[in-house]
Amino acid sequence: MRAALPTLPALLLPALIAPPPAAGQAPAAPPADAPAGEAPGEADDEAPDDGPEVMTIFGRREQTARVSGSAHVLDADDLEAFEHDDIHQILARVPGVYVRGEDGHGLRPNIGLRGASSDRSAKVTLMEDGVLLAPAPYAAPAAYYFPLVTRITRVEVFKGPASIQHGPNTIGGALNLTTRAVPREVAGALDLSIGRFDSVKTHGWAGGQLGDVGVLVEGARLGTDGFKALDGGGDTGFEKREAMLKLAWAADTEHAWHRIQLKLGYADEASNETYLGLTDADFAATPYRRYAGSRRDRMTWERTQIQLDYDLVLDVDVELTITAYRHDFHRSWYKLNRFRGADVKTVLANPDDGQLAVYLAVLRGELDSEGRAQTLLVGDNDRTFVSQGAQARLRWTWEGDAVRSRLEAGVRVHGDSIERDHTEDGYLMRSGRLITDGQPTARTLNNRGSAEAIAVHVIDELRLFDDLYLTPGGRLELVRTRLENLLDPDVPDGERDDAVLLGGAGLYYQALPWLGVLLGAHQGFSPVAPGQPAGVEPERSINYEAGVRLAGARLRGEAIGFWNDYDNLTADCTVSSGCDPETLGRQFSAGAVDVYGLEVLAGYDGPLGAGLSLDASLSYTLTRSAFADSFQSSSPLFGDVTAGDALPYVPRHQAAVTLALAHDRFGVDTEIGYVGEMRDVPGDGAVPSTERIDAYWLWGAAVWFAPTDANRIYLTASNLLDTPYATARRPFGLRPGAPLQVDLGYKHHFGGAR
Repeated sequence: MRAALPTLPALLLPALIAPPPAAGQAPAAPPADAPAGEAPGEADDEAPDDGPEVMTIFGRREQTARVSGSAHVLDADDLEAFEHDDIHQILARVPGVYVRGEDGHGLRPNIGLRGASSDRSAKVTLMEDGVLLAPAPYAAPAAYYFPLVTRITRVEVFKGPASIQHGPNTIGGALNLTTRAVPREVAGALDLSIGRFDSVKTHGWAGGQLGDVGVLVEGARLGTDGFKALDGGGDTGFEKREAMLKLAWAADTEHAWHRIQLKLGYADEASNETYLGLTDADFAATPYRRYAGSRRDRMTWERTQIQLDYDLVLDVDVELTITAYRHDFHRSWYKLNRFRGADVKTVLANPDDGQLAVYLAVLRGELDSEGRAQTLLVGDNDRTFVSQGAQARLRWTWEGDAVRSRLEAGVRVHGDSIERDHTEDGYLMRSGRLITDGQPTARTLNNRGSAEAIAVHVIDELRLFDDLYLTPGGRLELVRTRLENLLDPDVPDGERDDAVLLGGAGLYYQALPWLGVLLGAHQGFSPVAPGQPAGVEPERSINYEAGVRLAGARLRGEAIGFWNDYDNLTADCTVSSGCDPETLGRQFSAGAVDVYGLEVLAGYDGPLGAGLSLDASLSYTLTRSAFADSFQSSSPLFGDVTAGDALPYVPRHQAAVTLALAHDRFGVDTEIGYVGEMRDVPGDGAVPSTERIDAYWLWGAAVWFAPTDANRIYLTASNLLDTPYATARRPFGLRPGAPLQVDLGYKHHFGGAR
């Protein structure tokens, strides 16, 4: 996925734009030696080649995707290049993806696609191995859990009509993370690294196949002391651990191939993280400072996962996959919420304003609390989530003289829930330390939201006369939600039913051997959160895209224009977005909004001579947005909006360039990223300094050396120029991105599979 933008004359050179070799077709049934842990086409991280070549996915090798519209894949080589552990850094090279940093480590990602809100990635369908991974994808989709990237072997980003297959959120698109497959033979690897701020990574896996049975064991730990300096001293880092076990059995009969696979997972985290940021002046002077008022802030969580898959492949070109799953997630985030007499965001925004300056001095630990109003309220947002269900997908491929059809039908029966038990304790600032005020703990919120959903999708990938590909599809979502007030049983439960039928279609025409044209349109949707009034409508849009794609022997390129026509844009209130405890979970509507722009991607991959090769890429995204109507909202996400205002946290320009020079035994990689200025609130024209997140450039580099095939030493650096930059102003003040981070690592591999 790494490439520099080629010049137009270079694109026209016949040697470069010659069509790539035709992809071979996978057999209708897997070979007799198909491994227990892999379905047909999964081996060696390659995408299956047995479907219509609807589009090219950009990666290190040419791949085809059986989806319509724009999509991108980052394979194992792409993920290994810079050894990033922050999904924000990885997705920065994918056009049309917007990220909002929060803690500098990517612990709780904020990902948006094509203008969809990035807050807690709640508007993106997040999946691991094709299964919804958010703690409660319907009832509370905020992504407080995200897998350690070091154990992910493939990242798939779907936009456009492809979203129809991957609900419930089809507004912006979907993100699927693929875990390691059970290897064909006994194999394993160990990855160890140490770095600045006492960062340590330990990652290992081992597995293999004996007869029809396969097994894979994998574990990872990531930790650091943190880069922020807490007033008075203290740990601002985290420790995160994950483990996975896969057991698989496969059998090949005369007319069919069967596989049963069990995946078990466990993960936990303890992080000394906070929502508290800095004033503009303090950020300019000491961007990595943390105020004394956040001393007790700490997040802990634990997650268990179980997934059972059954795969069947028949020699009549029929594939069936049935999956049952359950995820349990519990989190406790003890953090500063507010002063008893003042809002923290207001204090940080007005540091020189009379009495507010006194509150700021208390927050810094420079003054002691005086009186009840200057009591700091620290709350425990304790939440328990359950997500479970079963899904099935049937694929049937049929080919005639002029038409080839690959029909897919899927159904998912799903249920999830969230139980919120929020409390607050009072603390007084005394000589830079937080001392309890002696008052009993107050319960501020106790409710249970739940959702039950049935989702059905059908999509047909048609290849007509070799050069024309048409992919119509539809999706039905039936959702029932309920909110119970556990504090006051006299409050009636909030219940509602929603039914939505969505459609979409993609078209791709291979105009020349090296030039293709694509068109697509689909309906976007995200469900209503539990407990909303009857008048609250789901988020809806109609999304369009059109573009061209170049695919030669060495060069790749695409340019896609998109337009997301929102009929009703919505936002759910979360602490991370700056909402008060009283409005948590409420959904606000913003009416009609237009989001439109251009995505450009170009790449080159080829030899340079003397055993060297170059892999380079450039991506660029232009985005414009405008509210259609003027309105006033009590949501801090919107506030007072005037028609024509642009969306917050959507940069107009962003770009990334990567260059990789490699030899059999060594390589040098570099990446440069740019994110344009962003707004903290909707607006038009020049952005006031108090509402602006400034544009920034980031440069990263990596060097690796492999003395043998089994051993590899690497040195990586992110934010190489050690440039301070802000990523957000929500919920309380400016939040810094990570400074220069340098890591030295060693990898050892044994066996055949990597």
